[in-house]
Parts: sequence; structure tokens; C-alpha cells
Amino acid sequence: MSRSRMVWTVVGVVAIIGFVAFGAGAFKSNLTPYVSFQQARATSDAVQVAGKLVPGSDNFEEASSRLMFAIQDDHGDVLKIAYKGLKPGNFHEATQVVAIGRFHGGVLEAEKLLVKCPSKYQGVEEKEYGSSSS
Repeated sequence: MSRSRMVWTVVGVVAIIGFVAFGAGAFKSNLTPYVSFQQARATSDAVQVAGKLVPGSDNFEEASSRLMFAIQDDHGDVLKIAYKGLKPGNFHEATQVVAIGRFHGGVLEAEKLLVKCPSKYQGVEEKEYGSSSS
């Protein structure tokens, strides 16, 4: 193997290792873990929290496109959420709301909302089709 070919092989291997390391770092920085409400209050990192919408807690200010509401976890803890953006159309039908953002000043400032609604097929009885014997 010639010297120049060996140099290019080493440069190629180093470049591949660099790209893989960069990709892994970028992927890891975009992960947002699910945490408890207590953990969300204790960190300044971006987190995901999930809970049931507290009935009557939502307030949408159309002028600023800001949605304020509260969610409750399975232990009864309540967390206030602020979201700047359009109010999801199915917001009041939600069985669960997932908020992704950072906790600041007593409120989780959500950058994204995921609204989980019941399936339109949930609770529908399955019809049985079969041949009828005469």
C-alpha cells in the first residue's frame, strides 16, 4: 500500500468516526425525558410531563395566542402549563396532555403539546358476522 493511499484511508476513518460522534451527540441532545412534576420543577432542562387536564383550568388569550392550563398526575400533584401557539382543536376531549418544555417562574413553559384523545372506536361493541343456519 502506498503512503498516500494509507494517509487517505486514515483521513477517511477519522472523518467517519467524527460524523458518527457528531450524529450521536446531536441525537442525545434532542432527547427529552419523561419526568415527574417534582423533577420538572427542580431542573432547567427541557423535559416532558404527562397528566390529565384539570377541568375548567384552561384559559386561551387570543391576542397573544397563549394557552394556560393545569394538568394533574396520578398522585394528585397539579402543574401549571403555559403554551404559546394555537389551541389544539380537540383539547377539551383530551384524556391526557403531554407538555414538552422548561419550568420557569412556577409554570412549565411548553414548546410543544401532545393531546391524547380517546379512540373513536373505544367502547364500540364489535358486531359478529356469521352464517345463519336455516
